[in-house]
Amino acid sequence: MAGKAEKKPKEKAAKKPAEKAKAGHEKPQAKAKEKGKKAKIGKDPWKVLKYPHLAEKSMNMVEFDNKLTFVVRRGATKEEIKEAMENLFDVKVLKVQVVITPQGVKKVYAKLSPEHSASEIASRLGMV
Repeated sequence: MAGKAEKKPKEKAAKKPAEKAKAGHEKPQAKAKEKGKKAKIGKDPWKVLKYPHLAEKSMNMVEFDNKLTFVVRRGATKEEIKEAMENLFDVKVLKVQVVITPQGVKKVYAKLSPEHSASEIASRLGMV
């Protein structure tokens, strides 16, 4: 068997050092830190709140539940929405509920404290 060449075992290629993470592929911990930041709305609360939602259900909520309904920017957080409403209307917001409709519209139901009237604010906005 002198005519056959001996096979050498293949050498494993040296592993390359890990490349830098591409943009948008951060670790989950990095994203969690970003979410924990304090929300800032800046000077204009109308950048968060788009317009009041006018529907029969919304009007009933104003009269009976002391709630205001708004369509808001899709990326707005509950904290930003609460801060915008408190700064814009000089009221205390107790609770903010968010609903994203099948059409992709983000609606907010904001419950006001009993000492503030949602119907008064709705009349100022021309809803009633």
